[in-house]
Amino acid sequence: MVIANRAAFILVNVIVICAGIFFFFGPKDFSFNQKENSYLIGASYMTMNNEFYKIIGEEIAYRVEAEGDRIILRDPALSAGRQIEQVQEMLDMGIDVLIITPVDWEGLTDILTKAREQGTLIVVLDTNVQDSELVDCTITSDNYQAGVIVGEYFLTQHDDAQVIVMTHDAAISGQQRVKGFVDTVTKNTDVAIVEKIECEGQLEIAMPKLRQRIESGVVFDSVFCLNDLAGVGAAAALDEKHLLGKVKLYGVDASPDAKALMAEGMMEASAAQFPTEIGKKAAEIIYLLLDGESVEKNILVPVELVTQENVRQFGIDRWQ
Repeated sequence: MVIANRAAFILVNVIVICAGIFFFFGPKDFSFNQKENSYLIGASYMTMNNEFYKIIGEEIAYRVEAEGDRIILRDPALSAGRQIEQVQEMLDMGIDVLIITPVDWEGLTDILTKAREQGTLIVVLDTNVQDSELVDCTITSDNYQAGVIVGEYFLTQHDDAQVIVMTHDAAISGQQRVKGFVDTVTKNTDVAIVEKIECEGQLEIAMPKLRQRIESGVVFDSVFCLNDLAGVGAAAALDEKHLLGKVKLYGVDASPDAKALMAEGMMEASAAQFPTEIGKKAAEIIYLLLDGESVEKNILVPVELVTQENVRQFGIDRWQ
C-alpha cells in the first residue's frame, strides 16, 4: 500500500513537471513582450535578396517587437503575382498594417482596394504605387534627384559620351532615377543614350545582358545603372571583357559593394540611399497611424552623392 501510494505520488509529480515543461517550452509563443490585443503587421518587400530591404525590415521589426506587437514577412522574389497572393494571405490573417514595396507599381490596385475595404492601414516604401489615394503614407528616397545628382557629376567628367542605361521599368523608383539622370546628361547634346537595357535591378540579369551587348559590338563608354545591384553586375561584365576602369560606371544606392568599387577606382559615383532612415521613419509613421494621428501623405528621404573622392567618409563596409 505504501509502495502504491509512493508510485502515485511520483506519477503526479511527473505529470506536473511535464506540464510545466510544456508550458514554458512548448510550441506556443509566450513572449513576455507581446501585449494583449497586439497589432499584427504584414510586410512584403520587392525582394529579400537585396540588403537594402533587409535593413529597412530590421529597423521596422525592432520597433514592432519593442511595442509588443507582431510582424510577418513575405518575400515575393520579384514576382508581381506572388506578391498579390501573399498580400491576400496576410489580409486573411487579419493584419492591421500592410507595409509594401511594389514589384509592379501598376498591378496592386485591386488588392490594395481590398485592404482598404478591410480597414487595413497601408504604408508604401521605396517606390510608389499607381493609385496613391489607396495609401496612408508613401516613404521613398528622392529618386528623381538621385538621378539628377549623378547626372550632374557625370557632366563634370564628360564633354561627350555614349551611354548605356540599365533600367527597371516595373518600378516607378527605377523610372524616376533613370529620368533624372537622362534629363540631366542630355542637356549636353554631345551625350547620347546608346541603349536602355531592362535588368530588373538584378545583378544576375544585368551581367549577361551587358556582356551580350559588348559581344554584339555596341559602342559605349559609360554605363548608368538604376541601382548598385545592377551596377555590380555591369562591373562583372566589364571586368570579364577587360573594360572595367575604361568604361565609366555610375549607380544609385552607395551599397557597400559599390563603395568598394569606387575605392578601387572601378566605379565613378553613386547616389546614396539611407535604408536605416527609411526604416525608422516607416516605424514612426506606422505607430502614428495606429494611434489615429494624421501623417504626411508623401515623405522623401534626401539622397547624397558618393564619389571616389568622398567614399571613405561614408564607410565602405556598411550601408549609410
